[in-house]
Amino acid sequence: MSRTVPREARGRRRTRALAVCALLAALAAAGAAGCQVEDGDEDGGERRSPFTGRPAERGAPVLAVKIDNAPQARPHTGLGEADLVYVEQVEAGLSRLVAVYASRLPDRVGPVRSARESDLELLRQFGEPALAYSGVQSRLREAVEDAPLFPVSPDAAPDAYRRDEARAAPHNLYVRPAAVLDAAPGASAADDIGFTFGAPPEEGGEEAASHRVAYPNAAFDFTWSADLEAWEVAMDGTQAPGVAPATVVVQEVTVRESDYHDYLGNFTPYTETVGSGEAVVLRDGRAFAAEWERRSERSGTEFTTPDGSPLNFAPGQVWVVYAQA
Repeated sequence: MSRTVPREARGRRRTRALAVCALLAALAAAGAAGCQVEDGDEDGGERRSPFTGRPAERGAPVLAVKIDNAPQARPHTGLGEADLVYVEQVEAGLSRLVAVYASRLPDRVGPVRSARESDLELLRQFGEPALAYSGVQSRLREAVEDAPLFPVSPDAAPDAYRRDEARAAPHNLYVRPAAVLDAAPGASAADDIGFTFGAPPEEGGEEAASHRVAYPNAAFDFTWSADLEAWEVAMDGTQAPGVAPATVVVQEVTVRESDYHDYLGNFTPYTETVGSGEAVVLRDGRAFAAEWERRSERSGTEFTTPDGSPLNFAPGQVWVVYAQA
């Protein structure tokens, strides 16, 4: 479930002015509206991240971290430095995050929790990334070990993880990203996953002060900040400090029961990220109707306007929130 809240007239005038400024800035930075970041390169020679559209070094390896999002796990550490954050539903209608790092590596990220079956499908588009996670249930362990990624749990790299004694377990496990990548020297470099960055569509879009996405037992509120030129994030009504994505994608997907469940008997949801469907792209204080398509596990996800044109994201951190179609 998701919904957008329109702004008042004063906010509309301010947003239009900001949109013009954003358009001019994007044209100056990218050289042309709508250019796609191909293999991280921008027309004009400056290398840019395929995940954020911002300047980035060539060949940076990809690290995905599975992050706890129970209320006891907040505030998070290192989430604001992620290039890309995925939000997915887990057992009992709760949520967890997959934070993807390449451009910047914070000293510490967490709290870290266990991986899920659908993470394997999601992460295939990154080639063979490193994955930091606390573990998996025994029936899923072989699938993780056989997946085309570098699984780095505390068992594989104990020196990369630390418990914070000031917090209660299991919401107190933190990882050092640099140490995980040392344990996964073959991790794939950041590459194109289908995103395009540049100016927003000239037509369409609704002005939006905020947008909410609700799971059965979790809620996410994204509120536009003109000062930050980004979306402030609240989880279950609690503000996330230091987290302000430039683009938020609410992607409608099929969420079904998997063959796995937790120790209480709650079935583990499987989020299908291969296929096609509808989405809402939030950027520059506006909500744009979009369509998405991911042809295979190896493919990235392309987002287009209803007429089929690429829908550019605003340069900066991107959040993708999976919502039940």
